[in-house]
Amino acid sequence: MIAPIAVSMGDPAGIGPEVIAKAWAARHAAALAPFFAVGDPRAIERVWSGPVERIGDPNEAAARFDHALPVLYIQDAGEITPGAPDTDGARCSLSALELAVGLTRSGSAGALVTGPVSKAQLYGIGFTDPGQTEFVAERCGIARENAVMMLVGPTLRVVPMTTHIALADVPGALTVDLVLARARATARGLARNFGIEAPRLAFAGLNPHAGEGGALGREEIDILVPAIEILREEGIDCTGPHPADAMFHTRARARYDAALCCYHDQALVPLKTLHFDDGVNTTLGLPIVRTSPDHGTAFDIAGKGLAAPGAMIAAIQLAAQSARLRLAYPG
Repeated sequence: MIAPIAVSMGDPAGIGPEVIAKAWAARHAAALAPFFAVGDPRAIERVWSGPVERIGDPNEAAARFDHALPVLYIQDAGEITPGAPDTDGARCSLSALELAVGLTRSGSAGALVTGPVSKAQLYGIGFTDPGQTEFVAERCGIARENAVMMLVGPTLRVVPMTTHIALADVPGALTVDLVLARARATARGLARNFGIEAPRLAFAGLNPHAGEGGALGREEIDILVPAIEILREEGIDCTGPHPADAMFHTRARARYDAALCCYHDQALVPLKTLHFDDGVNTTLGLPIVRTSPDHGTAFDIAGKGLAAPGAMIAAIQLAAQSARLRLAYPG
């Protein structure tokens, strides 16, 4: 058994409160482990008429979970208007995230699921991290380069080796050391969080046709190939660099457990094409399990009852699965 999962609510004006509530409503059909939301319960009550029960301690969540959505109150979010974010909501979302991380680190929560936040609003209150992934890594005492973002769908797992940087900056950011750090964390994470004892990694080339033997760029020759050779010497099953345009069809996906891509969209375009409604973001390399639905705040539909909960349900399912596997594979 794992402790109840902490779900930070995200921006109270976004769709986070709605999809968390809809996930609870689907708890039996989706076989969800007990979880509790962290944030202002009024954000959920504003968009949902189902049962909500405030709790003062995570230990209460499992007992309340069958008959009401447990919510650990953290901070008043001010005047909550779905679709209209403000600084009070941003402060609440950040406080909820920080508390949820702390509860998971202490073991009071079995895993962490983070709801979607507005980075623009967070930056307005002094937030300095590129995103929630880096914030969670810092709170866990993990260097950014060792915290790896993996996007997960039912038929594909991808890791962007560089994330939120300009495309023009990608060639300079790719180094042998960065590739090694991402790959090692991915291989270890596939074992710890997914139970894949001998993971297979496939690397996408940066350039068209994986550089065409150097005719279209040397990043494959100078960076990716040396890193792959080192990883193979360490016993990690690696292939590539492959032309990215031939890596994501059905037969190709059967040949690897995770694809490591050179830049953000190279990884996220195929993932979102295949699994837009049920994609999950998980962070490897942390001492805790952290997942998140792979979508944003969707302020344009917030409060209209239109938000699909599939990605939040999948994030909670993956968090529980990974937490259970870590009990069996604690190394």
